[in-house]
Amino acid sequence: MKKVVLAIVAVLVLLVAISGCGYNSLVKLDEDVKTKWAQVETQYQRRSDLIPNLVSTVKGAAKFEQGTLTQVIEARAKASQITIDPDKLTEENMQKYQAAQGQLSQALGKLMVLTENYPELKATQQFSELSAQLEGTENRITVARKDFNESVQTYNVKVRSFPNNITAGIFGFSQKAAFKADAGAQNAPKVEF
Repeated sequence: MKKVVLAIVAVLVLLVAISGCGYNSLVKLDEDVKTKWAQVETQYQRRSDLIPNLVSTVKGAAKFEQGTLTQVIEARAKASQITIDPDKLTEENMQKYQAAQGQLSQALGKLMVLTENYPELKATQQFSELSAQLEGTENRITVARKDFNESVQTYNVKVRSFPNNITAGIFGFSQKAAFKADAGAQNAPKVEF
């Protein structure tokens, strides 16, 4: 009987020690990363939802360069196909996701620059509203990505810090990848007329 009581006490002490080593805080931070990732995806989805209306407006208001519209539509389709499970935020998965979203951003940037040649298009209320919504969405994406990166950093520091790294290793918590600037992001897109 004493051995059973001692075993139960030992298990309880072990559970308290494990939770004291950061298990619960790792779970909390992991969930925070997942929540922030969901916000990033929500903002990208918002942008994706605006694109068909923007393309239709541009098509209807101007004899527009068909190649640019096709690039936007294809980039949107590709970006919409790539999703990441929040439990698999690896460097490789993030690179694939960012590459698809980056292609869409470039195509949209080119579309918006080309619309400068169509004053009658810029004067339409629908285009103005869609442009404003798209600009606001791009700002929301930036904020969501920043919040996500901060959450990932906090999580990764906890996973790598002693004694939490021991707890993380035992329970399978691993580092998560953050967003990085796209190669050449500092350069404006080139548009040739």
